[in-house]
Parts: sequence; structure tokens; C-alpha cells
Amino acid sequence: MAREDAVRCLRCLLYALNLLFWLMSACVLGVAAWIRDSLNTVLTLTAHTRLEEAAILTYSPAVHPVIIAVCCFLIIVAMVGYCGTLKCNLLLLSWYFCSLLVIFCVELASAVWTYDEPSVQRSDMISLKSRMQNYGLQRYQWLTYTWNSFQTEFKCCGVIYFTDWLEMTEMEWPPDSCCSNQYPGCARYAHHHDLSDLHQEGCGPKIYSFVRGTKQLQALRFLGVSIGVAQILAMALTLMLLWALYYGRKTPHLEPTTPVIPPDDSSPLMTHGPSAEAAKLGGNRTNKGCTIVPAASSQLNGNQFEMERLS
Repeated sequence: MAREDAVRCLRCLLYALNLLFWLMSACVLGVAAWIRDSLNTVLTLTAHTRLEEAAILTYSPAVHPVIIAVCCFLIIVAMVGYCGTLKCNLLLLSWYFCSLLVIFCVELASAVWTYDEPSVQRSDMISLKSRMQNYGLQRYQWLTYTWNSFQTEFKCCGVIYFTDWLEMTEMEWPPDSCCSNQYPGCARYAHHHDLSDLHQEGCGPKIYSFVRGTKQLQALRFLGVSIGVAQILAMALTLMLLWALYYGRKTPHLEPTTPVIPPDDSSPLMTHGPSAEAAKLGGNRTNKGCTIVPAASSQLNGNQFEMERLS
């Protein structure tokens, strides 16, 4: 009885861990997709600068294709683990344990291989001004779109201040994406009448803060550590469940048999009717699920049949 309770507890814990694997893997994929969009914008603006190298070094562990593939594979592994736990299938549980071990090793190797502290200084922000000279040109429409989208999303203007647009280009006023309330010609109106309608903070500090790490990146790191701890716990629970199921089937515990009183000749055996059908259904129901003592009931039935034959 104690072993059956332990198996039931192990199965419940594995159900919960597999559910956590699904949720955490989905969160990692969603946050990684969110970061990748902003990362592509930053890489476009910081091309051929030290900031680009620092951004790649910081975010490559989070958006690396290997990590994305591992999270997708972990969802499939969790489904197999759920089925193996539900059916108490030794083969599925063994495959589940081996898959978790491989995934954990890949995650650990990827984290060690890609971990490095980016060396970037605030003076490197000045190199972003070289990316402003091609703004508005027909050949660099992609760069114009990137500047506009970044200034709108991060609520900034220029590199250090909005006057960088006047210094580095032939423009007489900043782009309309610098306005806090955007509409066609808003930057021209703000430049001549009210400068407070323009974003007062430059995009250089925003990019520097992004390269050093964002809240989304911290969330991904927390999820990665949580998945690793959950995998270690799931592997330990799977090993204990495999041990309980394997040795429970190999050496079943036979409960002490009670003496069987032979039936009286005056009371005929019920081979038909509702009571007999209920008995059959009850016997079939006990064979379902995760049983670890399959031989005890068969031996008791054999002893009862032998006593009836002798009587």
C-alpha cells in the first residue's frame, strides 16, 4: 500500500512538472520573439560599430536558434512524459528521462559557451551619428524606417539630443517621429513654436541600456534557470518512478491469503445475472491503471478455484 501511495504521489508531481514545461517553454518562445524584433532594429542602427558586437554578445544566448529548437523539443518531450506517466509505461518514461538529460546538457553547454560580458562604454554612442547621414535618402529607405520606428517605440530623438539631426544632416528640423504627438509636420511646428513637443532624450542612452540588458532579457534568464531546475527535479522523480514500477513488477508483494471457506452445496454459484455481471465488471476495473502487484490477485483466484474443486 505504501508503494502504491508513493507511485501515485510521483505521478502527480510529474504531471505538474510537465505542465510547467509547457508553460515555461511557451513563455520563452514568446519573449524571445518579442526581443528579436527590437534586437533587429538595434542591430540595424548600430551596424559596423562596437555597439553591434556588444548587442550580439548579450542577446545571442536568448535568441540563438539552438535555444528556440530546444524549447520546441521540450514541449514534445513533456507530452511524451505525460503519456508515459499516465500509462506507467517503462519505455516512454525511459525515453523521457534520456531526452531531459540531453536537453539539459545542451542548455548547459550553450549557456557556458555563449556567456561573456560585453565591453561597451558610453563614448561608443557617438559612433551612432554616422548612421544619421543617410536618413531620408532613396537608397536607404530601410534605414529611414528603422530610425522612425526606434524613435517612436523608445520615445527618443537623435543620438544625444534632437539637435543631432540638424548637425549631421541637411534637415532644418527633426523627423516627425521625434514628436510626442505625431502628425504630418509636427516636428516643424514644434521646432518653431514649442520644443517641448519633441522627445528630449536621445536614442544613444536608450540603445546603451538595451545593450546592457533589458527586463525581457532578465525574464528569459530567470525562465532558463527555472527550466533547468525543473528538469533536474523531473529526472530525479522519473528515476524513482521507474525504480518503483520496475521492482514492483519484478518482485510483487503478495498479501497474506485468508482461508477460503468452501461454498455450501445448498447455495448455488452465481454464474449469471446482475450480481455476476457486476463481479466481472469489478474484476476488469481493478486491472486498469498503474498496478505494481499484478500476480497477487491471480494467485488468490487460483487458490479459491483449487479449494472449490477439492470440496
